[in-house]
Amino acid sequence: MAQVTVSIDGKAYRMACEEGQEDHLIELATNFDQYVGHLKSQFGEIGDLRLTVMAGIMVMDELSEVNRRLKNLEAEVGNLTDGRDAALSDQLKNEEALASALSEVTQQIHGIAAKLNGRPTTPSS
Repeated sequence: MAQVTVSIDGKAYRMACEEGQEDHLIELATNFDQYVGHLKSQFGEIGDLRLTVMAGIMVMDELSEVNRRLKNLEAEVGNLTDGRDAALSDQLKNEEALASALSEVTQQIHGIAAKLNGRPTTPSS
């Protein structure tokens, strides 16, 4: 386990984290410290515990909003995927119908060409 020291509201806290996660933990602590500093500038000295709780609630509020937006985006992606699948299915049906129509027209052209050349037409399979 790695150890890092982070600073929140001017106080140092020694914390453990997984190897390689030190910079990430420092970044998280720095971001949290910004919440605490913002609240402290708005409300003054209202106590460490109250500032920490308020900052935690602000973080949770943002997390809640991000989760709500993520769910909306996931639903939108699902709808787009369903639409794409339906469009691909329609395209495949259209291509099959076109291929069938082209085959029919080709047979008719061969029949007309045979008649023009005076050859008997053979039924197609």
